[in-house]
Amino acid sequence: MLRGRGLLLVMSGPSGVGKTSIVHELTRRFDAVFSVSATTRARTAAERDGVDYFFVTEADFQKWIDERRFLEFAQVFGRSWYGTPREPVERQLALGKVVILDIDVQGAEQIRKAMPDSLAVFILPPSEDELLRRLRARGREDEAAIQRRFAEAKREIAFAHSSGVYNHFVVNDDLFKAIDEVERLVRAHIG
Repeated sequence: MLRGRGLLLVMSGPSGVGKTSIVHELTRRFDAVFSVSATTRARTAAERDGVDYFFVTEADFQKWIDERRFLEFAQVFGRSWYGTPREPVERQLALGKVVILDIDVQGAEQIRKAMPDSLAVFILPPSEDELLRRLRARGREDEAAIQRRFAEAKREIAFAHSSGVYNHFVVNDDLFKAIDEVERLVRAHIG
């Protein structure tokens, strides 16, 4: 718990960079709140509504956009919509909590405009070759899908560097060092 207003921590990085592992550990270290996104995509058997995502219809998602209930939102790969509901984030910040968003570069750009005092950290792979190796090692997709993710990752990294959205870049060549580095950045930001 922080004195006064909390901190909105925006975490971004390409698929396969280790961002989820970093976010989980930071959530533990700061007793932080992980912001649950809303999505129009179908729920998998392992996912729980309100825990993993808020699963909503396209009509409801559009209604939330019209009612300005999102801090940020985007359509991903031209298919499903994803967005960060405003109210839960603002409620936790008012309680002095660190609130962590795991969002893409497009969402981070919207957050920077909506909440310029947020802390935005982009996680980088040690190299393109290592990122490609990690994407393949996950064993989740065929080679064509891996190549699409890899191409998208290169675009995300280029945008992150040129956009001015991110306060810091952290290379994840060693998971525990990367976690410690982001923790140090957060502690420096909150004083």
